[in-house]
Amino acid sequence: VCSSKVTPYQNFNATNDTAVLKSAIESKGVDEDVITAILVKRSNEQRQKIKAVFESTTGKTLEAALKKALKGDYEDICLGLLMTPAQFDAHQFRKATHGLGTNEDVLVEILATRSNKEILEIKSVFKAEYKKDLEDVIKSETSGDFTKALLAMLKANRDESTVVDVALAQKDAETLFEAGEHRKGTDVNAFIDILTSRSGPQLSKTFQQYATVSKNKLPKALQMELKGDIEKCLIDIVKSAYNTPAFFAERLHLAFKGLGTKEAAVTRVLVSRSEVDLKRIMEEYKAMYSISLHDHIVKETSGHYQKILVGLLGTN
Repeated sequence: VCSSKVTPYQNFNATNDTAVLKSAIESKGVDEDVITAILVKRSNEQRQKIKAVFESTTGKTLEAALKKALKGDYEDICLGLLMTPAQFDAHQFRKATHGLGTNEDVLVEILATRSNKEILEIKSVFKAEYKKDLEDVIKSETSGDFTKALLAMLKANRDESTVVDVALAQKDAETLFEAGEHRKGTDVNAFIDILTSRSGPQLSKTFQQYATVSKNKLPKALQMELKGDIEKCLIDIVKSAYNTPAFFAERLHLAFKGLGTKEAAVTRVLVSRSEVDLKRIMEEYKAMYSISLHDHIVKETSGHYQKILVGLLGTN
């Protein structure tokens, strides 16, 4: 069952697409609808081919041409769709750690939901593009237990087997109970070790087992025991392990809440999940908030930015 929304285009021809994009960019008053139609109907791999053909036939990069022609959130999402997944994530890390303040949510969101292989790729792209080790950037931009948790995830040695060890889940549940609720003060390291090294299915089992040793659910216990960045970080790891699409549905919902829409968050989730589990995120969204993601996007955004988001959802 395909849970992504963007799939490879059947009659793909990079040369044709390049010609169409070139005339859309150069037409009097840029033709954003044509740009949108191509970007949302091609897979990431196909977009990489279009980029290569565009550069070899025009001598310019497609990114540079779009930067000149577009602006705002629409420009951001178009450029995001042209990056490989690892480039996009590395770019998000850079944005989250560069300049004033650090966007902790973004760091956790990416590290908690990417595979070991993806994390290794992000690290190598980051190093190549920004001439710095991601670990060093994390160390200089964050502190304390939060840094420890991020560095543990950056090691990319989370167990990825789908086999669940019930005895281990029981033992981990007891360890977490002893490290938190059952003592004065909290042994944060025990939480970090278990939550950053076990597989999603294994953690889900641990959370079930936790209910047999404590009257609280694990997220509740974390809220009672911890505070600040490390609390949010570990709760996010728990949520994403438990149900990744629901975790992203909640992220999107938070981006629409309050005054003004947080477009950067909407762009980040839709671009990064469009070929992973966007269909399931849409299903969870509807179940959790009784409004479809499509309708919420239409309500909260406008113009070409809205059109490209709707295009990625594939609900036309």
